[in-house]
Amino acid sequence: MSTEHRGAAGPYIEYDGLPVLHATEVKLPLIHPYAPVTPGRYVTPGGGRLTIRTPEKPAHIRITLDHLGCPAQLTEEKNDAFKRLALAAEGHCVHAGCRHVPAYGGGVLRSFEVRNGSITLTAFVRAALAVELGDFGPADRLLQESEALAGPVRREGEEDQASDG
Repeated sequence: MSTEHRGAAGPYIEYDGLPVLHATEVKLPLIHPYAPVTPGRYVTPGGGRLTIRTPEKPAHIRITLDHLGCPAQLTEEKNDAFKRLALAAEGHCVHAGCRHVPAYGGGVLRSFEVRNGSITLTAFVRAALAVELGDFGPADRLLQESEALAGPVRREGEEDQASDG
């Protein structure tokens, strides 16, 4: 184990070949893609920190995925796949008549809201873990299912922005 100090927020520690973790995170359980998924905080196979919790809106589950210290998770392809995963969750909200601001933030800290009774928590988390490992199929399938149910969930101009890059 090597220690790396990053100022007041550190120290960060290399953990089982994954990107460095804060000293308080090394005792987090590793989440396995085929293990049961329950609310809590985990380290993912791709080196992220996954938090699953029920927010103040009980109709939704909030999922955050933090990839601090892991530039391999911040590629354009993975950002686009995580965005499609967020759109899949949003499509179920649109279908249910739930109009909240979509809870997706790209970059190093990704945040999602999944409506209870729509995409199962297990399917959503497995799709997110698959994206981390470079398999975009599960996220694409969830988006296709969502759009079959609710119609296109992309906002105007998003496709234009994606093709500009």
